[in-house]
Amino acid sequence: MDPLTTAIMAALANLTEPAIKDAYEGLKTLIVKKFGSKHEVTKAVESLEQKPESAGRRETLQEEATTAKVLDDRDIAAAVNTLLERLGKQPGGQQTVQQTVIGNKNVFSGTGNIHIGEKKP
Repeated sequence: MDPLTTAIMAALANLTEPAIKDAYEGLKTLIVKKFGSKHEVTKAVESLEQKPESAGRRETLQEEATTAKVLDDRDIAAAVNTLLERLGKQPGGQQTVQQTVIGNKNVFSGTGNIHIGEKKP
């Protein structure tokens, strides 16, 4: 899962925490400011908020964010990182994500310990 979708999914489960809610609202506001309220990324975020357990809505957000190159925007990337940092400070907030990607010309982004390489048999 991409960092934007990961951050939003984790934030939706922790919106009772003021620091998380503030960072999440800041990220959403920034997305609307940069892309507009009618953009597909904005709609995908709102759709995921309505049904966060939906794998299809998560995939739609990932697809729209990738297509729009959301994380290429420094302000949005910084807001995502801030949200992830605040989530990491919550009890049980440290998460490990393992993702297998096949192909070439893939772009990876992350924080913490990252291993990129071939899987040895």
